[in-house]
Amino acid sequence: MSKIIVVGELRNNVLRNVSFEAITAAKQWQPSSEVVAVLINADEAAATDMIQYGADRAILLQGPNQELTAEVAAKVILNVIQAEQPTGIILGHTSLGKDVAPRLAARLQAGLVSDVVKIEGQDDDAKFIRPIYSGKAFEKAISKTETVLVTVRPNNFSALEKNTSRSGEVAVENVEFTDVRVQIREILRKASTGVDLSEANIIVSGGRGVKGKEGFELLQKLANAVGGAVGASRGACDAGYCDYALQIGQTGKVVTPDLYIACGISGAIQHIAGMSNSKVIVAINKDPEANIFSIADYGIVGDLFEVVPILIEEFQKVKVS
Repeated sequence: MSKIIVVGELRNNVLRNVSFEAITAAKQWQPSSEVVAVLINADEAAATDMIQYGADRAILLQGPNQELTAEVAAKVILNVIQAEQPTGIILGHTSLGKDVAPRLAARLQAGLVSDVVKIEGQDDDAKFIRPIYSGKAFEKAISKTETVLVTVRPNNFSALEKNTSRSGEVAVENVEFTDVRVQIREILRKASTGVDLSEANIIVSGGRGVKGKEGFELLQKLANAVGGAVGASRGACDAGYCDYALQIGQTGKVVTPDLYIACGISGAIQHIAGMSNSKVIVAINKDPEANIFSIADYGIVGDLFEVVPILIEEFQKVKVS
């Protein structure tokens, strides 16, 4: 039986949703292949989760308790690939995945298709759909190499329903992080402690029209009311209204939430490149000619400081009821 490896990724010892979405992509791509989940420095509960979300078995790679670098991840995953001989490898299109996948592709002399949002066809006839030119167009990519690596963009493949009765083999392998050229001594986290921006289903984003840090506190209240995350345009970050960790756009994060609420954002092409594939876009701006309205599904022409408090109040009513 052919195999396809799905590399799971953890953040703060919790599996990221894109790990489960990658399993969905694997089954769409190669329905008859065995799905093997690979996790680094995770516990058996995480392996069980991967299996209950569709993986057939899991391999836990246990090494020293230290922050994982792309260099180390690529080395230990490569050993698994050489032992399992899969036809496909899928990772999330995350900061780690974008660093690890090219390293593996170079070592394996394999094709790599990155930032995939959809798969058409199956097995050798599969075509991978990915955005190009900052989201202005899409291309269908194929790879003719024996082994193909793919990174999938978060929030584009729906995770399968969790089946708690599903079981599979969990193998634990001890590995050594040897010949490491880079070590992470400390991580300074400046992003918000709430919902992960890159995987959030709802994002409330602010631009220069928010006018200051106090304005972003208002947006955070709206995000809390709808269970979402807060993002920002580069203009707002440059003005010092919020940290650059929240920046969405061509030079920031690329997001595809179910709902994107743009508050006080004019709609510069660089920002649109990072959020235009959101499923539903709501724009709030007092300028009726703002470019953001050209891509919005719903537009509210008005002062965000008057509109947002009304939205918060209404959403809170819904939550209470």
